[in-house]
Amino acid sequence: MHWSMVEGTPLGTIWVVASAQGVLRVIFGEDGEREWAEVQTAHPGMERREDGLAAQAIAQILEYLRGTRKTFTVPLDLRGTAFQRRVWAETARIPYGQVVTYAELARRIGRPEAARAVGQALGANPLPILIPCHRVVAAEGRLGGYTGGRHLKRWLLHLEGVSLAVG
Repeated sequence: MHWSMVEGTPLGTIWVVASAQGVLRVIFGEDGEREWAEVQTAHPGMERREDGLAAQAIAQILEYLRGTRKTFTVPLDLRGTAFQRRVWAETARIPYGQVVTYAELARRIGRPEAARAVGQALGANPLPILIPCHRVVAAEGRLGGYTGGRHLKRWLLHLEGVSLAVG
């Protein structure tokens, strides 16, 4: 495993961790430093690299933040339950500049009763931005939660041209 990071972005510091297969984690936001410390403790042999998949992901995220990228091509190494991976895969299909509700996402995966479980799966999303969980909102257009903080969710949606009437 290896990692890369960038400071001074609109999201603050962003850390990306990758395996040989793909990107494992994207970390930023309110709890970013704590999460990064946990990852370092869990994987003490990680090497910082300015090339490879982590650096590619950083470059693509920076392009996205500048408004010049709408989709991501870096490979992902998704690790989660079958349900989580299903939710994340469907979330990855939400187009740039569009939002869906937790209930709609649950319906799309064939589990219309599972809106709360969908929210929990999105809360465990290890790849925010790359898997755009910020595009999933609560009923009536309310913002809902976000791992990086609600202000960052609102900022990301604004970047994509989405404005929510209700916060």
